[in-house]
Amino acid sequence: MQERHVDIVIIGSGSAGLNAMAQARAAGRSFVLINGGEPGTTCARIGCMPSKVMIHIAEEYYRRTHFGQFGIDGHDGLSLDVTAAMQHVQELRDGFVQGVVSRSTAKLPDDVFIQDYARLLEPTLVEAAGQLFRAKAVVIATGSTPIVPAPWREFGERVITTDAVFELQDLPASMAIIGMGTIGLELGQSLARMGVTITGFDQVERIAGITDPEVNRCAIELMRKEFAIHLGATATIAEADGKLRVAAGGHAVLVDQVLSSIGRVPMVAGLGLEVLGLPLDARGVPPFDPHTMQVGELPVFLAGDVTGERQVLHESTDEGKIAGYNAAHVGETPFRFQRKTPFYVNFCDPNIIAVGARYDAIDAERSAIGEVSFSTVGRARAMGQARGVLRIYADRASGRVLGSEMIAPRGEHLGHLLAWAIEQRMTVGEILRMPFYHPVIEGALKAALSELYAKIDAKNPGPVTEVAPATHQPIAS
Repeated sequence: MQERHVDIVIIGSGSAGLNAMAQARAAGRSFVLINGGEPGTTCARIGCMPSKVMIHIAEEYYRRTHFGQFGIDGHDGLSLDVTAAMQHVQELRDGFVQGVVSRSTAKLPDDVFIQDYARLLEPTLVEAAGQLFRAKAVVIATGSTPIVPAPWREFGERVITTDAVFELQDLPASMAIIGMGTIGLELGQSLARMGVTITGFDQVERIAGITDPEVNRCAIELMRKEFAIHLGATATIAEADGKLRVAAGGHAVLVDQVLSSIGRVPMVAGLGLEVLGLPLDARGVPPFDPHTMQVGELPVFLAGDVTGERQVLHESTDEGKIAGYNAAHVGETPFRFQRKTPFYVNFCDPNIIAVGARYDAIDAERSAIGEVSFSTVGRARAMGQARGVLRIYADRASGRVLGSEMIAPRGEHLGHLLAWAIEQRMTVGEILRMPFYHPVIEGALKAALSELYAKIDAKNPGPVTEVAPATHQPIAS
């Protein structure tokens, strides 16, 4: 088989692969983009976007339960057409996917966009669609796939993952969700609000990956008000009277369907990474530098969910850019990029946020913590959403903000403000000198920062507010 020479082979046309392609184009390099399976990103097809549509439907329907306290009558007569709701999810999902495809791969020539699964024969020799591609550099951006333990596969379509949940035409009467991470918690709450009897299970004693014990306690308390959650024991599935019996730690439930949400693993099966000659970890991934995305000293780069680390879209986008840039400049010393402040959002209600250093990573003796309960925040009370807790961590000596975990109404916005402040290495005092309007949900941030400011050594020099000298100019009429 004759080898076709190109500068870069990119394997995977998700967010990471597409951004690597953009870097190859910008550098004027020749490339082929090889994609196995359906085109379109994980975010658009089975991740961020369809889940947010379902979450929004569920939240809008759930709002009726609060109308009474505001004096709004008639809410008891509202109902949800589940079939129409799922059709709306699918229609928007298809639009998101088509938007990605039309902007990225639809206009690529057939000899540039190869739709097939790829396999490495050598570090820079790739086979796909009956062709051999010899490259100067290879970018691997094959994404991830949900975990379904082998014994669970015996139950067929009664055990599903996010690959199938958004394809449902109707919803089951009851469902168990195994895995209370971000995906399991978001979908569990949404499905419960849409009328499904949900029972959640997780083998650990925390949800949504929270490491702060106070935030975790509050989150579990709030989520258990909406559906049953059993933690701290491994779940098993068995047949029982035409249903599935899910049991863990003395708790058992009979359900129509199970959603496996116990995590995602890098999609590397059949890729042939063993030819790289480097040790592979338990997930099958070789060692790589997260600042260059380079695998060892090879002209091979990883990007996106396939790394098994920061499996969120904005990180995949950045990694695609990093990998693509260094692949386009192979032969030069790889450029080491500074990674952005870690930032994770769980879109359940209230939002669960982690930004910067996590609670379990800070030095307790050198750090201080500021906290506010949303039960005391005026704007949250006015909105009927006075629930949750915000905790902020700072270095005691310098006052620099290190990180935060929270469960908070409109937490996605509070998280962004903190992410930007941490990225700029701001201190508690510097953030407090920023303007805060009243009453806004950001008042919670100010309250937690004010408590934190009293606990740190670093104080702002001079008055908090500096008044400019008068100019004695008349006020315009």
